Amino acid sequence: MSPYLALRRARHLSTVATAAAIKPITISQTKNKIRKGHDPDEALQIYSSFTATNDPTTSPASTRHLQELTVRRLAKSHRFSDIKDFLESHKSQPQITSEPFLASLIRCYGIAGMFENAVNTYNEMSDLGTPRSTLSFNSLLSACIHSKVFDRVPIYFNEFPAKFGFAPDKFSYGILIKSYCEMGSVETAMEKLNEMEEKGNEIDAILFTTILHALYKNGKIEEAEKFWDEMVTKKGIKPDVGSYNVRLCHNQPGNPEVLKGLMEEMTKLELKPDIISYNYLITCYCLNGMIDEAKKVYDDLLKSKGSKPNAATFRTWVFHLCKKGRFTTGYKVFKQSAKVGKIPDFNTLKYLVEGLVKEGNLSEAKALVRTMNKKFAPELLKAWEKLAGDLGLTVAEEVVGSGEVEAAGVDPREAEKVSS
Repeated sequence: MSPYLALRRARHLSTVATAAAIKPITISQTKNKIRKGHDPDEALQIYSSFTATNDPTTSPASTRHLQELTVRRLAKSHRFSDIKDFLESHKSQPQITSEPFLASLIRCYGIAGMFENAVNTYNEMSDLGTPRSTLSFNSLLSACIHSKVFDRVPIYFNEFPAKFGFAPDKFSYGILIKSYCEMGSVETAMEKLNEMEEKGNEIDAILFTTILHALYKNGKIEEAEKFWDEMVTKKGIKPDVGSYNVRLCHNQPGNPEVLKGLMEEMTKLELKPDIISYNYLITCYCLNGMIDEAKKVYDDLLKSKGSKPNAATFRTWVFHLCKKGRFTTGYKVFKQSAKVGKIPDFNTLKYLVEGLVKEGNLSEAKALVRTMNKKFAPELLKAWEKLAGDLGLTVAEEVVGSGEVEAAGVDPREAEKVSS
């Protein structure tokens, strides 16, 4: 029996008094618990405990988001049979006749990459007594994107609206355009953009940015700049921060002054550069060997009351510090990342710990290993243990997997020295 079925049976046998005795937990606390945990069974238990309290103040949208988080945790552990049990069990609930409720199941199957289950659920809607509209249709198209079966989007787009009696909306067109971009058919995507505009659907920044990114990605730089001019200058579409980030991303291997100019342009339009924007600027400086300039941007982010470094910031900065042989400084940045819970990825930390060992900084290397023994997800611990063994960092009292963890905090007085 799957863990989820066992859990449901246990809940079925529990008394009303027992359910009432469950200590209430807010939706925000529940989401945080699932995000921070690595155990898929625990994620199911957290979800079930929350739904057992039946908090009337929780919005359906928040519950659906919690459902998606639970599915993501199960999918990360490849627990696909449990995902099916988990989602199929919702079809026996009275809310199944509500289209938003059923659409969330389709979306969750897509998130898990279980495309056929998503299609089957959509096809069952008549039998389940659930009405169809663009809401469930868009969930199905999104499931195609998540499952990377991009070629199915145009097929369903051309078939289902006529079959079930509804008209695609701008979100439907957005997903269709995304599918063509993913398949490398940018010209067709642009044709569909014109088609949706002719049918009275407004072109927004998201649609415009999707095509812009595809043009850059396919190396069509001149076409991308021409498209920007046509959409922004001639048609008056207002770009958002995401639109500018696409331009920053594709300009980051070049001159940092170009990126600074784009960020100044954003500010003039009252668009505030976000952490993604600053990450591209840091990367650009590093790629051009301008480490001191990158350091200044990083230091400013540490002091900022707005944009704060995220995991990508720490990953980028640690990687380029290691590339320059500044492993001790990289370790200080790692400690800062651990303190705020935004740790770089496995490969970046592998680069760092190997560099520390090479330079003879064994105490820092061992401390990093012990810290990551607690922080890494279980699926990465085996690789981390092997790496530690290969580097000779495992000793009797510090065996990876022993549970000893180095405190990753950093003295507040050192915070501004992190990138020195």
